[in-house]
Amino acid sequence: MIGNRHSVAAHWTGDFDDDALRDWAQALRAHLGENAVSLGLVFISPRHFEQAPDILENLRLNARIPLLVGCSSASLIAGSAEIEERPGVALGLYTLPGAQLKPARFTQEQLEEHTGPAYWHLQTEVTPEQTNGWLAFADPFHLDCESWLRQWNEAYAPAPILGGLASGDHSEQRTQLYLNGDVFEEGGVAVSVAGNVELAGVISQGCTPIGDTWTITKAEQNIIYEIANRPAYQVLVDTIQKLPPAEQKKCQGNLFVGLVINEYLDEFHRGDFLIRNLIGADPNSGALAVGALPRSGQTIQFQRRDAAAGTEDITQLLGRARANLKGRDVLGACLCSCNGRGARLFGVPSHDASHVQKEFGPMGLAGFFCNGEIGPVGDRNFLHGYTASVALFVQKR
Repeated sequence: MIGNRHSVAAHWTGDFDDDALRDWAQALRAHLGENAVSLGLVFISPRHFEQAPDILENLRLNARIPLLVGCSSASLIAGSAEIEERPGVALGLYTLPGAQLKPARFTQEQLEEHTGPAYWHLQTEVTPEQTNGWLAFADPFHLDCESWLRQWNEAYAPAPILGGLASGDHSEQRTQLYLNGDVFEEGGVAVSVAGNVELAGVISQGCTPIGDTWTITKAEQNIIYEIANRPAYQVLVDTIQKLPPAEQKKCQGNLFVGLVINEYLDEFHRGDFLIRNLIGADPNSGALAVGALPRSGQTIQFQRRDAAAGTEDITQLLGRARANLKGRDVLGACLCSCNGRGARLFGVPSHDASHVQKEFGPMGLAGFFCNGEIGPVGDRNFLHGYTASVALFVQKR
C-alpha cells in the first residue's frame, strides 16, 4: 500500500474471497482517514472475469467509492509495483477536493451514428467548457479506437485525453470495462475531470532523438520522398553514418521517426514529437514508408527506441513535468504502460511505476499494461505504442 493524504493504491492477490476482499478494501479506505473518496480506479486480471461484478460491488461498498471506473489487464500496476502476468486486483482511491467528475460510456454504434462534435456533447452531457480533460479506457477488439479518438479530438480538443486500451484474454479477444457496478465487454468508459482539479499528462514514447531536425519537402500518404529537398533515404543514411559506431549498432532494428505536431514552437524538444514506426526504406527511389500520414513542411527527426532510450525519456519528461507543476499539489496518478514495456524491455521490475513515484510520490498510483496507450502530443490526442501514459491529478492553476 502506497499513498498520501489524497490518494492510496494497492494490489490484492489470491483466489476470490468476499470476506478477505472486504477487509482489504476497508483497510485501503482507512488510509485516507476522514477524507471522502471522490474516485476509484480498478483494474482486474482475466482470472477474475466471472467474479468481476461481485468484486466491483464489494469495493464500492467497503471502500465507499461514489464513482468507480477501470478495465481488465493481465498485468497490473499499484503503488510503485508493476505486477506482471499475475492475477489480482489493483485499486486506487483518490480524494480530489473541488473536482467535478462525470462518467461516460461510449460504443461502436455511437461512433457510426456520430454527426459532428455536438453529438458527443449531447451523449456525454459534457461540453468543451465543462471539462479539464478525460481519463478513458476502451476495448481494442470491438471498437474502432482511432475513429473514436478522432471524434473526441474534434469534440474536446485541446483538452487532454489520457488512458489506455484494455488487455485480457487475447486468444478470445475478450476484455472487460468497468463503470460503477457494471461490466462491459465492448466500447469504452471515461471520466470527465472538471472543477478545481485537472489532468496533467506525461507521455513517454520510449525514444531518444538522433541527428538533426529536418523539414519534409515531399510526402504522399504514408510515404516520405524528400527531406530538405534530398531523397529521404539518403538523409536517414547520412544521419546514421554520423553517429559513433556504438550508437550505430544500437540503431539496428530500433529506428523510428518523430513528427512534430505543433510547428509554432520556437524550439523542438523531447515530447514535442509523435513517434511512429519506420515501416520500410527503398534505396532506389529514396523513399521512406512510415506508420503515419506526414505532410510537406512538417518537421521530422529520427529516433532510437531501446531500454536505455526509454529510461532517459521517462526520466527527462517526468522531471520537466515536475518543474512545470511547481507549487501545485499532485493528488494522485494513473499509469497506463504498454505491454511491450515492463521487465521484458527494461530488464528490471516496476520500471515506469518506480520512476513516477520517485518524481511525484509517495502517492496513490493505479494502472495497468495496455494494448495501446492514449495521450496528447501538442494539442491533439493520439493512440501510442511502447508508451507510458501518465495521468496526474493536479490542482487547477
